Amino acid sequence: MASKKIPHLVFADAKGNIYDHPHLLMLVRKGQQWTLPRPDELIELPLESTFYLLPQRKAIGLDPDTGAIEVLDELAIAAFVAPGYTLTGHAAYVEADNPPALPLFAYGAVGYLHGKFWVSALQVDQDKRQVFTGIKQAQIVKGLKQLLQKFPQNRLLSHLSNCALTYNCPAAKNLALGRFEAPLPTAQTCNARCVGCISYQPNTSGFCATQNRITFTPSPQEIAEVMSIHAQRAKNPIYSFGQGCEGEPLTGWKNILKSIQLFRQQHGKGTININTNASFPQAIEPLAKAGLNSIRVSLNSARKTIYKTYYRPKYKFKQVIESILEAKKNSLFVSLNYLYFPGLSDTEQEITALIDLISDTKLDFIQLRNLNLDPQIYLNLYPDETSPCFGLKNFMTRIKKACPWINFGYFNPYLGD
Repeated sequence: MASKKIPHLVFADAKGNIYDHPHLLMLVRKGQQWTLPRPDELIELPLESTFYLLPQRKAIGLDPDTGAIEVLDELAIAAFVAPGYTLTGHAAYVEADNPPALPLFAYGAVGYLHGKFWVSALQVDQDKRQVFTGIKQAQIVKGLKQLLQKFPQNRLLSHLSNCALTYNCPAAKNLALGRFEAPLPTAQTCNARCVGCISYQPNTSGFCATQNRITFTPSPQEIAEVMSIHAQRAKNPIYSFGQGCEGEPLTGWKNILKSIQLFRQQHGKGTININTNASFPQAIEPLAKAGLNSIRVSLNSARKTIYKTYYRPKYKFKQVIESILEAKKNSLFVSLNYLYFPGLSDTEQEITALIDLISDTKLDFIQLRNLNLDPQIYLNLYPDETSPCFGLKNFMTRIKKACPWINFGYFNPYLGD
């Protein structure tokens, strides 16, 4: 009976050809545990998701007749789900000796049943801002070419053009198309040393950054010009400082302040947001008075010791809390960019700590995005974190019951002007 409801294991040969197993069932990894996927956390693989072949990692599945886990000689595969979805279970596999570190993505468990691929994930946001189905690459190239021809001296536009075409950045592509949320990278430096930083990795880390960090500081005029361009072309425009191709934006908050002032002085409308580690509480009030509308604070945990192990900050955890309180004091909309990791984020200790944080600060919104890092590397940071987990649905239910004003999603919301 189980095999009629639970997807079967999928695996790959050395050439990357994908097969489904006729008998073994799909397993997922949640923290240190291998388990069958929860039926209420299985969905059809969303469009615009991506398959990944996992080198030197053997596929495993459950024999429903014996209850035993079987290890195949073939390779494990994983799915990186489309934006708007959050993984609830990682791919399960057995590592060979000293396997190479996986690139900085999230690796979801995927199976096959009734002619369809299934993934352990939930849709947390209906917003289609990073869906490009039906949009030809030529449209994006044309939009970028027109902008660069009209504003040839703007270095930030040139940088974002490279982001769109080289790194396939969805935010930069949306700028080219004149829709939704425009990215505004500004910072060359950072005051944290995140284990999974996607824009800078030391040679000793074992893996490469997924994109190059910006190599200059845009002037306030360049930044305000990009904002004005987007304001004229996008319906309900959002402008976001703090992108994957930069360091920590608040390290240069005075430059950002001047750009916001310039834009608002020109009667620029829309929602101005900053994605940040929130380490500069002294910057929040001036930015709010200049016209900032929202702040999104990145966290992997509401517990200080767990947070510090991953972020390796040069600031104090209490500064993050102070920034959230300062933002609420200045009537900013406050989101958490909560880097959800199945099996660690949904434990009793973590849920309790997160509820305490939300209750103490009265923050508004939680964006549920997965942590992009080789799962084993992350788990190695926390060898003592072995508590039972409750699953993403129960995680959300617990938080909503304790803090009924809180909402969940994936993207920065448009808040008006």
